[in-house]
Amino acid sequence: MPPQSSRPPQPPQTSRSPRPTAAARPRRSYDQYCAAARGLDAVGDRWTLLIVRELLAGPRRYTDLHADLPGVSTDVLASRLKDMEQHGLSTRRKLPPPAAAYVYELTDRGRELLPVLQALAAWGAPALAERGPTDAVRAHWFALPLLRSLAALDAEGVLEVRLDEGVFHVWTGGGVEGYGEGEAPGEPDARIALDAATCAAVVRGELTLGEGVRGGRIELTGEGVLAKALRAT
Repeated sequence: MPPQSSRPPQPPQTSRSPRPTAAARPRRSYDQYCAAARGLDAVGDRWTLLIVRELLAGPRRYTDLHADLPGVSTDVLASRLKDMEQHGLSTRRKLPPPAAAYVYELTDRGRELLPVLQALAAWGAPALAERGPTDAVRAHWFALPLLRSLAALDAEGVLEVRLDEGVFHVWTGGGVEGYGEGEAPGEPDARIALDAATCAAVVRGELTLGEGVRGGRIELTGEGVLAKALRAT
C-alpha cells in the first residue's frame, strides 16, 4: 500500500447542492417522470459531459476550459457553465490574490458523474481504432479509461502518465479514484511513458500495460506495489 503522502490532494469539498425541484426544471426538459430523463435534463446537452470531464481534473479557469474544448464557442461554453451551476453540478469562485481570477469546479453532485463518464468512455473506446486527421487530442483525455484498467488491478497508488501531448496523473484504491492534469504532486508510485497510439490500444483492451512494457512500447519506472501490479498484467 502506498504511503499516505503519495495521494494527491483532493478537490476542495463543497456542500452538496440540492436536487433540482420541479419548479427549477430546465428550460429544455423531457418532462418525463423518469430518472434517466431527469439526468439527461441536466447533462444531455452537447458539451456538458465534456465540461464535466475537464472539471474532474480539478478547478479550471474559463480560458483553460475553452482551450481544452476545441470546437466549442464561447457563447455555448458560457451557457453550459451557467446551466451546470443552476443544476447544482458546478460552482464558480474567485481565487485569492494575487491571482484574482475565477475558476469553475464541480460540486459533490457533479463529481458523482465520474463513473458515468468512465462507463461512457469504456463503451466508446472501440471507436478509437482510427484517429481522424482533424481530431484534437489532449493527454488527460485518456485518464477516464485508464482509471478502469487500474481499478481492475486492485492496487492502490498514484500513476503519472507521460505522452507526447502532455502529462497527467491518476490515483486509485482505498475507495478513492480520480485524475489531474500535469505531474503528480509528490512522488508517484509509478510512472509510464508511451505514445497516444499505444495508449489508445490499452484503453481499447488490445494491449495491457504489462504487455506494452515487455514489448518495449511503454516505459515503466517504479518498484512499489502499483508498479509491480502493472508489470504483471
